[in-house]
Amino acid sequence: MANLFIHEVLEKVEKAKTKADKVKVLKENDTWALKDIIRGSMDSRVHWLVPEGRPPFTPNKPESAPTNLLRENKKFAYFVKGPPQSRIPAYKREQIFISLIEGIHPKDAEVVIDMVAKKTPKGLTRPIVKEAFPGLLSDE
Repeated sequence: MANLFIHEVLEKVEKAKTKADKVKVLKENDTWALKDIIRGSMDSRVHWLVPEGRPPFTPNKPESAPTNLLRENKKFAYFVKGPPQSRIPAYKREQIFISLIEGIHPKDAEVVIDMVAKKTPKGLTRPIVKEAFPGLLSDE
């Protein structure tokens, strides 16, 4: 089975009617990219180092995105407070961030922008995340 885009997984979670169905969708689509998006948006210990607000970028065409979050989520390390990668100059960090969101599906780019703004994906709650991915959120 091919991996879904992150926005597709989150749309399935949002449409699922019950907590059990939402947990099932998350478990069936378990990827590090999905976990990174959830943790980045919901964990209060994750502090983003990119400027607040909507970045100036040109969204990619959905049919021609050269990469996806399943590969690019590793770059999130450049945007969070803490690791050595966060010591890069702010202008370089912002260039990497814009390059990332311009290279992925435009709906996944919106998911990343929402994550940095700490907007919890629709349909997700802490109990759902805790059941699907125990220990993912370190602030519990």
